[in-house]
Amino acid sequence: MNKLCLLLLLSVLAAPLAADTFRIDDIRVDGLQRISEGNVFSFIPVEVGDTMNPAMSRATIRDLFRTGFFDDITLTREGNVLVITVEERPAISDIAIAGNRQIKTEDLMPALAGIGISEGEIFNQLELDRVQQELVRQYHSRGHYAAEVDARVTRLARNRVNLSIFIDEGKQARIRHINIVGNESFDEDELRDDFESHDRRSLYFWRDNHRYTREKLSGDLESLRSYYLDRGYIDFAIESTQVSISPDKQDIYITANVREGEVYRISDVQLTGELILPEETLRRLIRVEPGDTFSRRDMESSMEGITALLSNIGYAFANVNPMPRVDRDTREVSLTFFIEPGKRVYVRRINFTGNTQTKDEVLRREMRQFEGAWFSQLALDRSRQRLERLGYFDNVNFETTPVDGSDDQVDIMVSVEEQPSGSFQVGLGYSQFQGIILSVAVEQDNFLGSGRKVGFSVQRSRILTQAGFSYTNPYFTDDGVSAGYFLRYSEFDTLGRSSNNIASFSTSQAAAGLNFGFPVTELDFLRFGASAQRVDINLPGFFGPPPENPDAPIEEWILQIPGDRPLGISLDEDGDGLLSSSERRITTFRLDGTWSRDSRNHYLNPTRGSLNRLTAEVALPGSTREFFKLSYRFRKYWPIGDTWALGLRGDLSYGDAYDNYDAELGIEPIDPEIVEGNRRTCLIDEVVTFDAGLPFYEHYYGGGVSDIRGFDDNSLGPKDQFCRSVGGDLKVAAGLELAFPLPFVESSGTRLALFIDAGNVYRDWDSFDTDLIRASAGIALTWRAPVGPIIINLARPIRKLDGDDTQSLQFTFGQFF
Repeated sequence: MNKLCLLLLLSVLAAPLAADTFRIDDIRVDGLQRISEGNVFSFIPVEVGDTMNPAMSRATIRDLFRTGFFDDITLTREGNVLVITVEERPAISDIAIAGNRQIKTEDLMPALAGIGISEGEIFNQLELDRVQQELVRQYHSRGHYAAEVDARVTRLARNRVNLSIFIDEGKQARIRHINIVGNESFDEDELRDDFESHDRRSLYFWRDNHRYTREKLSGDLESLRSYYLDRGYIDFAIESTQVSISPDKQDIYITANVREGEVYRISDVQLTGELILPEETLRRLIRVEPGDTFSRRDMESSMEGITALLSNIGYAFANVNPMPRVDRDTREVSLTFFIEPGKRVYVRRINFTGNTQTKDEVLRREMRQFEGAWFSQLALDRSRQRLERLGYFDNVNFETTPVDGSDDQVDIMVSVEEQPSGSFQVGLGYSQFQGIILSVAVEQDNFLGSGRKVGFSVQRSRILTQAGFSYTNPYFTDDGVSAGYFLRYSEFDTLGRSSNNIASFSTSQAAAGLNFGFPVTELDFLRFGASAQRVDINLPGFFGPPPENPDAPIEEWILQIPGDRPLGISLDEDGDGLLSSSERRITTFRLDGTWSRDSRNHYLNPTRGSLNRLTAEVALPGSTREFFKLSYRFRKYWPIGDTWALGLRGDLSYGDAYDNYDAELGIEPIDPEIVEGNRRTCLIDEVVTFDAGLPFYEHYYGGGVSDIRGFDDNSLGPKDQFCRSVGGDLKVAAGLELAFPLPFVESSGTRLALFIDAGNVYRDWDSFDTDLIRASAGIALTWRAPVGPIIINLARPIRKLDGDDTQSLQFTFGQFF
């Protein structure tokens, strides 16, 4: 019918020449505006010297219409001159799209250009109508059933048009109710647990999962089918699905009619094909046994396990096909796994793309799949993990391609997307402990693309000023031995700052050191270091107002520091407290060693894996004080679903002196009444008056925003006579955390966590007492903001003693160095 209409049209258009047959002496084209005559001549099947007849006239008109450039074409004759009169279609001058939020303009424009609707192209009304219909269909598939698309054409001078597409998306239809009909063995709520779509009654309202889309419904029906097949219902079927919409096109009602069938069990499991490996080795990977309820999930897991094992020993293209034989009379299934290992292949070449700054050798040294070796999927997976953990790349992808003309070789293409690995930062932060923190840092984790780390930082806060420089070469040798060094200078001053919760003293410190690291296994690492440190300490004997009763007897207090003679201390003339102090230079030569085993899947926000780190350091003979310190850190993460994670942490730190030196920090325990009038009485833990173990400037402290939350910074543990923390030789801390995404926010850098913390600081090992353990519970918000990580804790102590300094709200922000 269409062909007949076209022939009739062409016949009418060619009517002026229908009865003429003549030899063409010339050809003229009238009506052209943008298209050149040369283009028209290239489209038509005739030229000067040809004989024009009715058939040639129809062919000429047909070919010109096929170009899509013309709205009307007429052929006439002036003598022996063929005159072609055309009416050009207008050109598109501008395209404007308004009202679209779900489909972005930058996504629509390339799609329109793909069908010829773009600025400068010839306008075709038929194509515009198709675009209008397709946009409506796209919005319907996204649940916007009230969407309307209005396309308008505005004529302009010089045969041009403007296109305006106005989109009224309307509200996305919401699922009012989901109903499953025919389920007898399982409750409907249980069947819908894995659904991505939820009705308005769902507890997951913040995720907008009650908004309807066809894609989500298809995925949910497949989840329903998998649920039954994983529980032995081989004959399960979704017989029909009805999706109805309310008259106002706002509410969706979904009904799925199912037929459950019977439960099937495994009667036999066989292995056939080319086994390659001993059958008992392969059977250990099969997760189904005779007598078990049939499970498609377990069957596929068995298939994947065998495939993975074969791929790890070079069979990159192995196929394992499970072939179930169903006996519906006995309701049993016999499973046969047919193994086709294919040809064993080795890797011919590994190529890298996308690393415009990072040198190939930096990537290649992280590869655990080597050229010339048998292909191993396990080695590739480990290589990907090592490359991702460098921190240089946003994405790391591997592509394995067979080598042309060879059936036992493959090439591996490693494509990376680099991210900035260096920074120049001017930071502004705040913490309740340090106050406002100003910092400047220049860091380069991938210096000149070599993988070497160079850093310089300066920081200034209320109590701390420090500057440092560091350098690390992670591949000092080809075997992965790392080498580095650091230089650091800092000044720490808490004199007169009682809000810091620690005893008042000030230090100036200069340190330098070097370290070497040795990989033991893929997960285990040893690090050894040596450093020299010089500390100038200014330590007052008493800092605070005198007792309320000026007639109270106050003994002369004595303070001893190694190498100094005893210094007598008494009240000053104004009665404001003691201003006398003792200064001492302390020199320490250290050796330290660390063993770590890290299997976390991510350094910043891990969801699985664990971290074990044991550190030991010792101040060598010849140091002003001779001591040792031991610490153990443990982290373990378990994934819960795709986005939740359960984390367990534990920290144990202990130190002691081995030079048998006891430094007196103050007087023997005094009568609390002497202090009661000026400061609260220390009734918690014990008042420490002697520095009998670890030097006080090496003590551990507890409490704070990233420690035992809910308690003030550095407030836990032993106190001096005025209830200021002096730290201790032993610290224990543990915590349990349940992390989950922040509602309404889709960002991997933002999350909430419910936590329980417990721990304390003790004077020494013998002072450990479970009755003194403090504990807290609360919720923490972590946000990786442009200014740096922001941490906000809302905590409540659940186990505390009278006199503890607690904080319900704790926060810190900014990038600190």
